[in-house]
Amino acid sequence: MTDYENIIILNVDDQDAPRYVKTRDLQEQGFTVIEARTGAEALRLIETERPPIVLLDVELPDITGYDVCSFIKKKWPGVMVLMTSSTFTTSIHRTRGLDSGADSYLVQPAEPLELAAAVNAMIRIRQAEDSMRALNASLEQRIKDRVADLEAANLKLTHEMEQRERAETALVQSQKMEAIGQLTGGLAHDFNNLLTAVVGNLDMIRMRATDPRIARQAEHAFRAAERGSKLTAQLLAFSRTQKLATAPVDLNGLISGMGELVNQTLGAEITVVTELQDGLPHALADANQLELAILNLSINARDAMSGAGTLTISTRLDSSNRQRLVVCVADTGSGMPPEVVARAFDPFFTTKPPGKGTGLGLSQVYGIVRQLGGDVTIDTAVGKGTRISIALPIAHAEAESENAGPSDVSRGSETVLIVDDDPDVREIMSGVLSDLGYRVKDVENGESALKLLSDYRPDLLVLDFGMPGANGADVATSARQLIAGLRILFVSGYSDTSAIERAVGKASLLHKPFRPAEFATAVRSSLDAPRY
Repeated sequence: MTDYENIIILNVDDQDAPRYVKTRDLQEQGFTVIEARTGAEALRLIETERPPIVLLDVELPDITGYDVCSFIKKKWPGVMVLMTSSTFTTSIHRTRGLDSGADSYLVQPAEPLELAAAVNAMIRIRQAEDSMRALNASLEQRIKDRVADLEAANLKLTHEMEQRERAETALVQSQKMEAIGQLTGGLAHDFNNLLTAVVGNLDMIRMRATDPRIARQAEHAFRAAERGSKLTAQLLAFSRTQKLATAPVDLNGLISGMGELVNQTLGAEITVVTELQDGLPHALADANQLELAILNLSINARDAMSGAGTLTISTRLDSSNRQRLVVCVADTGSGMPPEVVARAFDPFFTTKPPGKGTGLGLSQVYGIVRQLGGDVTIDTAVGKGTRISIALPIAHAEAESENAGPSDVSRGSETVLIVDDDPDVREIMSGVLSDLGYRVKDVENGESALKLLSDYRPDLLVLDFGMPGANGADVATSARQLIAGLRILFVSGYSDTSAIERAVGKASLLHKPFRPAEFATAVRSSLDAPRY
């Protein structure tokens, strides 16, 4: 660790949640942490407390982190600065941070051990620099006695530079993955808006068509659109903006339904066998994410078999715990030695050659299953193939019918204001609610909605979360200032409910794309809920 005792770290961040997480992680590592929410408060604490390390967020309400860092380095050059950000993550931002004097730059959110390692590396560098300064102060009198110490310090400094170089390499990789995540999240959001209009119209056509041929064609198009919605859900999961939506899932039906996808992905040289136990209850899972996990395991198995072999996907009731179901993906590949099994679920760990894998597949599987309250185990031996088992809890309530139409939803007469910048989505939502008897008004942006709310009192505000100009959170906050306790239903192609909770507290959220029946049900549930 370090010879320093009772290290004081100043944690500067205006956002309560990330500041709390960083403080907690550092305190658990034995550090003493003081906090500041603004640049001015940070400079005052440095003047009085003289912390050796400052953990500095880039985006502050009064002064930018870059300007704060420059001031620190001019007035207190011995203070080391670790700049952090979850928004400014490109190489340009990192370069600007280092140019302002920061000693390192860490992309948030970071794992607790990664944050502690970055702080410890800076402390070790600070310790080496202090040793060098002390050595230089008495060099003329003690040069002969200190030669050995100087050589040791140089060796230590070299080691620290190598560590820093490795950390920078890892940072570049992390920034690349973060950039990809932001891109895919944005694409998925826009695509979900398109799919909402497509899915909604196709569902209405399918429900109302009197010509069997038209109904059949609409059904085929509807299924294709549903596959597109699953793809966007996977993109959102990769970009870490999708929270798992658990529901009862028929494992046998899910695995049978993805048979064509697995066969096409693995190729003709891989024989795919399914062994599905009859009569299984439903599992409590997120169907989209479980499909992604099974597909990831299948691709890993294909690579382990060098493109030829047998892949077996099976389901069964867990013999050791009758409240769980097990999905197994087994291959006839090369197997794994114990040292690989020990690190198999570590992010970015891979045995594949450069350019052939990111090392994220198994770590994503592990993360998904653990979020679902399940477990993942590996049974393998070199030369004997690999079996990976996913244990999931049993669902104690059956899912609602997916083929329910708007007519299956309770009607209503309440007033509803719809705010969405996409005209096709507004038309679908307005049409569904009007057909069910609701009195509906719709506008294209938050500014128009707030102007209307000055003399209009709807029973429910249906609000798109991501809009140009004022976003959904800003509009919701202002709307509740105009109408206390206003019921709000968010609809969004994004799925980050934490952003909504931080902005407006409790509110309902319906993910795009959705079926007309799902939308009507969500509206009815929101109207029947108590006022906040």
